[in-house]
Amino acid sequence: MSFLRERGMGASILVAALSSSFGVTLLATTKYLGFLAGETLGETGTVTLMVGILSVIFIVIAMYVGAIVTANTFSTIVAGRTRQIALLRLIGSTARAERRKVAGQGLVVGLIGSAIGLAIGIVIALAGTSIAGRILGAPAPDDTFSAWMVLPSIAVIITTWLAAWGGSRRVLSVTPLAALGGSVVRSQDEARGGRAKNGFAIVIGLLGVLLLIGGLILGLLTPAAVVVSFVGGLLSFTALVMGSAAVMPPVLRLVGRAFGGSATSRMAAENALRYPERSSRMSIGVVVGVTLVVMFAVATETFEQVLLQGVPAEEADASGISAFLDLFSGVMMGLVGFSAIIAAVGLVNLLTIGVVQRRTELGLLRALGLSSGQIRVMVLLEAAHITIASTLLGLVLGVAYGWIGAQSTIGYYPDGGLLVAPAIPWVPVAIVIGAMALLTLVAAVTPTRLATRISPVEALAAA
Repeated sequence: MSFLRERGMGASILVAALSSSFGVTLLATTKYLGFLAGETLGETGTVTLMVGILSVIFIVIAMYVGAIVTANTFSTIVAGRTRQIALLRLIGSTARAERRKVAGQGLVVGLIGSAIGLAIGIVIALAGTSIAGRILGAPAPDDTFSAWMVLPSIAVIITTWLAAWGGSRRVLSVTPLAALGGSVVRSQDEARGGRAKNGFAIVIGLLGVLLLIGGLILGLLTPAAVVVSFVGGLLSFTALVMGSAAVMPPVLRLVGRAFGGSATSRMAAENALRYPERSSRMSIGVVVGVTLVVMFAVATETFEQVLLQGVPAEEADASGISAFLDLFSGVMMGLVGFSAIIAAVGLVNLLTIGVVQRRTELGLLRALGLSSGQIRVMVLLEAAHITIASTLLGLVLGVAYGWIGAQSTIGYYPDGGLLVAPAIPWVPVAIVIGAMALLTLVAAVTPTRLATRISPVEALAAA
């Protein structure tokens, strides 16, 4: 179990714990809302079903983001273990045995994180039920927690194990000869993957785009078209994640041009392009988080704009429709924002691991004359480079997916017209941008502290 002390494992446990507690809490909330509906309205089926469907969707989203973060973390950890794995290969171990070992570590991480999350979720469910009962004056249910509420924790264990297995794919390419060097960061051409992976990403990406177009067209006839668009969005975004090593470098290069011409700025921009695989792992999680938040914000704002079209503002406020839609939008963004938190944890973790794996390089820069302040600025600019590029791409994708979702849902609405114009809620967008700026500062705290502690003498000795 000594591997749990390795940098990156603690954050992976945290991601699993967050996903597990989120799932358990949502299911407990679903059950409690169904209980309240039965006590106040005399029926439970419809409310429980609707809230249950939404809960499952958000649990799947959280696990999807968590799986991406975990897979990227284990990929980065494996890259740092290249020499160790190669030495084990040299003395007789096989690549498949080493990959099973890494996947087994992922299973342990999933078990520990899910157990912690389950305990936290149960405590939140019990406390939340008690507090809500006192505020609402409603009776307490006989059984707040049920055995089936552990299903999210079990699902998190499985997804963490599978993510670790997928993230350890690089183990298969490590040869005994790699024992002569250290950790190796692959070039952009190598990072883009083989023909099979790229071909599969292109196929599911095209299929996703076709389904999105089909959802837009079917949305003119039935709101059920949103299911087609949902599948299309999932497939197209999965293709983007798989091909991130080819998609992100052009975006990073465009953002890097705005960083100025100083030595530290140029090095920060070039580092992202020199290590496209690592930069793509860091950025894609943030892209997911920003896309999800902006997508739900645009979809709900567009939905509200169409429903209230032609309705005077005073009448909408008096009837409570506007307040209900604003509340619904806030709740949806809050729930999906939890997935953005998981993505933020992944960014902080990967930035820290990246600095640890570049100790020799950073120490050599110190030996060549860069001051601690310049190293600190360079690492901070690297974090800013990643978050700015990810935020820009996420905003574009979020607006596009949000508009497609709204069009697929209410395109048939008689007062909406043939095509619904996307409504962009600028306040949530501003909050996202501010949150990303804060994330840049938070994410750079630990890496910059580690980077400035590296001794030039130790770096020269290790080089």
